[in-house]
Amino acid sequence: MTSTVPAPGTRTAEGSALQAVLLDMDGTLVDTEGFWWDVEVEVFAALGHTLDDSWRHVVVGGPMTRSAGFLIEATRADITLAELSLLLNDGFEARIGTTLPLMPGAARLLAELYEHQIPTALVSASHRRIIDRVLASLGPQHFALSIAGDEVSRTKPYPDPYLLAAAGLGADPARCAVVEDTATGVEAAEAAGCRVVAVPSVAPIVPNGRRTVVTSLEEVDLAFLRGLMTEVG
Repeated sequence: MTSTVPAPGTRTAEGSALQAVLLDMDGTLVDTEGFWWDVEVEVFAALGHTLDDSWRHVVVGGPMTRSAGFLIEATRADITLAELSLLLNDGFEARIGTTLPLMPGAARLLAELYEHQIPTALVSASHRRIIDRVLASLGPQHFALSIAGDEVSRTKPYPDPYLLAAAGLGADPARCAVVEDTATGVEAAEAAGCRVVAVPSVAPIVPNGRRTVVTSLEEVDLAFLRGLMTEVG
């Protein structure tokens, strides 16, 4: 199990301005953004409510407190935030217990970063119980540390998770490459001062400033990530 405690002996990448790679989880490494929406639809159906499909873009990529809070307010469902969070985590954990599809290129990228000893962190708005289940499939050896949404006082879109990950790896945020799939995650990474690769999963993301947009992780490798640092002063 990884945690927010840095692994012993973590070092920066020698001979490169790239010091660390920070990776989002849902929709970036694992094809699970749709799982969350399916669980939300099922839970609210059991409560007697139908979710509007347009709300999917509102709840994607954010912390559960924001997503669940929005859905409670929108539906006026008679359920507390804590009760709904538990139901959603239970439903999601049940789904990933039977299948956990990786995004194209994810396994290759993780293997390459591990082979070249690039300090890597998993940074997610999902709760620790979910992250640890996913890590068991991704291979915990691929990550020096992980940051969960329920372990920080402010998660995405605030920069705190990425700043914490960079500090845990002993890296300058400006020398960190972040891979994200949602506007919320991109906002958090950019606010932390990181270079961002956006791989949109649900909603489009426009190239802008410190971000590069690609269509798939299959376009991303170590050389690509190191190339992002060429403009860092």
